[in-house]
Amino acid sequence: VQLQASGGGWVQPGGSLRLSCAASGGTLAAYAVGWFRQAPGKEREGVSCISNRNDNPYFANSVKGRSTISRDNAKNTVYLQMNSLKPEDTSVYYCATARTCTAVAKLFDIWGQGTLVTVSS
Repeated sequence: VQLQASGGGWVQPGGSLRLSCAASGGTLAAYAVGWFRQAPGKEREGVSCISNRNDNPYFANSVKGRSTISRDNAKNTVYLQMNSLKPEDTSVYYCATARTCTAVAKLFDIWGQGTLVTVSS
């Protein structure tokens, strides 16, 4: 399976973006899919995760209440909708697969390339 993250870009504070994580060469349906972000000089942070059963999604406190995660198995894609964006959300966002949702990044074994989100006025 290969993952392709997209949907990043520049947005003003308070704006919204929808990030997509599309899979090829296999199906995402069997996997948990997580979103991580890493800003320059900062550690990688787990942002959100959706299980293969599409239940109990995880959100980091930093994005909780402002984000939703969903999956469309027919399109083999997972989405991260981010609203009320803040400058501190500026980062490169990555998606990755794992057997189950976990905060441990090293348990995610397939990673897509990142997509840059820039929030500024």
